Amino acid sequence: MSTNKLALIRYKTIDNCLRQKHRKWTLDELIEKVSEQLYELEGIHNGVSKRTIQADIQLMRSNKLGYNAPIIVTDRKYYSYEDPSYSISNSPISATDMEKMKEVVEVLKHLNGFAYFEEMSDIIARLEDNMLVSSGEHKQAIQMESNTLLKGLNWINILHRAIREEIPLLITYKSFKTDTPSDAVYFPYLLKEYRNRWFLICRHKKNNGIQTLALDRIHDIAEMAKSHFEPYDGVDFERYYADTIGVTKSIKDRGNKVLLHVESKNAPYVETKPLHNSQQILNRFDDGSIIIRIDVVLNFELEREILGFGECMKVLAPRYLVNRIKRRITQSMNQYSDSPSKEQKTNEEKQ
Repeated sequence: MSTNKLALIRYKTIDNCLRQKHRKWTLDELIEKVSEQLYELEGIHNGVSKRTIQADIQLMRSNKLGYNAPIIVTDRKYYSYEDPSYSISNSPISATDMEKMKEVVEVLKHLNGFAYFEEMSDIIARLEDNMLVSSGEHKQAIQMESNTLLKGLNWINILHRAIREEIPLLITYKSFKTDTPSDAVYFPYLLKEYRNRWFLICRHKKNNGIQTLALDRIHDIAEMAKSHFEPYDGVDFERYYADTIGVTKSIKDRGNKVLLHVESKNAPYVETKPLHNSQQILNRFDDGSIIIRIDVVLNFELEREILGFGECMKVLAPRYLVNRIKRRITQSMNQYSDSPSKEQKTNEEKQ
């Protein structure tokens, strides 16, 4: 049974009252105290009903939330704990809950780019430590991709806030094509992650086109006045990347019908892990190979995906992509030709 934030406030308030050994609590007094806490913490003015508190007490007594609180009534009106040392915060965690928490902790540990999780880092560490102590022997059950050398994660929280609150940003950025960083004002619209690398989808103040900035190339960020923010209505960002592998795309780009032949050994892999959501199997052959279709933008990430399969994947259409892959494979083969490379020539000259 799920519990919401207000319910948890009520349970904790009742628990705090019943733990006080020097005082006895009537139902009306508990209602009053819970109402005070709801107003103080959540600004709720209308208090709480008698029926709600009675239901809360019954739920705390039960095993539905794992509390099994020993709440008793004396003199037909005073509520207290039969065990003076009891508290719902001391309730043991079930084995099932323990396993679920372990997996949640493992996931949270990989989301520390956001300040929400940075602030929880010590809590996560204590949770993990307490769980290890409670469970005795720890066996890792989940392992996520992680790159400790990845740069730019420190900008995620600032950018996330700027997007949500529509704040223009002065960003100092150095692309791979320039030697020095440059400053410009951008309007941030979306944060996107691809292969463990983060990108900001934004618009330059002086241009109308959408741009993609890699977070690991950002040198500095400064917030500007909110009043100068300019929203972008030309794109539905929830669907903008629906026809794209990766993040390389312009507003004018549209998905193309791409036909690929996949040899037999890799066919099951491509079937169970589609290259894109649009993937369809058009033909199956007796040797186990298949022809698939995907409708995607023709970009660098698509080419890299295809080249990653090496000789096991062949582009059948469109002709432009066939020629692009041919050219890149030829250039790659030339790297291994018999003629000495520039590096080899340099080494020979040094000798």
